[in-house]
Amino acid sequence: MGDEAALKQNKAQFKEQPQKIKNAAQPVHSGHRDRIKNRFLKDGLENFEPHAVLELLLFYGIPLKDTNPIGHALLQKFGSLSGVFDAPYEELIKVEGVGKSAATLIKLIPEICRRYQENLDKDKNVIFSYNEAGRHLIHKFIGRSDEVIVLMLLDSKNRMIYCGVVNEGTVTTANIYIKKIVKLAVQYNAVYAILSHNHPSGDCMPSKQDISSTQWVYEALNIVEIKLIDHIIVSGNDYFSIAKSGIMPEIFDVGFDTE
Repeated sequence: MGDEAALKQNKAQFKEQPQKIKNAAQPVHSGHRDRIKNRFLKDGLENFEPHAVLELLLFYGIPLKDTNPIGHALLQKFGSLSGVFDAPYEELIKVEGVGKSAATLIKLIPEICRRYQENLDKDKNVIFSYNEAGRHLIHKFIGRSDEVIVLMLLDSKNRMIYCGVVNEGTVTTANIYIKKIVKLAVQYNAVYAILSHNHPSGDCMPSKQDISSTQWVYEALNIVEIKLIDHIIVSGNDYFSIAKSGIMPEIFDVGFDTE
């Protein structure tokens, strides 16, 4: 009888074993993750703290870890939510818990934001003021940590017929290739052109080089009867319109209204 009882007990333990293995495979924080996801789906990110935004995002790059402390660590290292998204990939993977997949996911976010905004703007193609041009061009620099040159081309009715990056540089400089700018302007049969570039440093005031470059581009376009009507310098959510500022009246004598 003792052997029979032992056999029954072993069978019962064997039946319970798959359930124990199944439970062991469940992430420790699965319930917490579901609550965070449901909170987002119900209310959006409006009331999420910055670390909670990162915690939620990292669910999809770090499947089986508590991502809350990683979110805090990222904010501590890079200072802000935008600082995390703007951080170089090589610096992100130095943070404990952030692997290649998570770092790639973080770098993907600002790129998606820029593509999303560009898509929204594609049908809003009439540029009627310096401020409208500035607001539109800000979106072209979302997530960019290096200087880039953007060219906007308009027809005779101020309708945007082209707006794109014509050169990419480094954190501190980007060369302006005048031949390429003139070629594009002629190719699109433009009447007006707006030059733009970003200052990743955070100061959007023009440098001496910016003033000189503006003069060169103006003269080159003037030869093919295309008028440069502004050079806009972008830094984050701020921008500086050289035309609107009045610092180069010999070039920007006629253009948009001064809204």
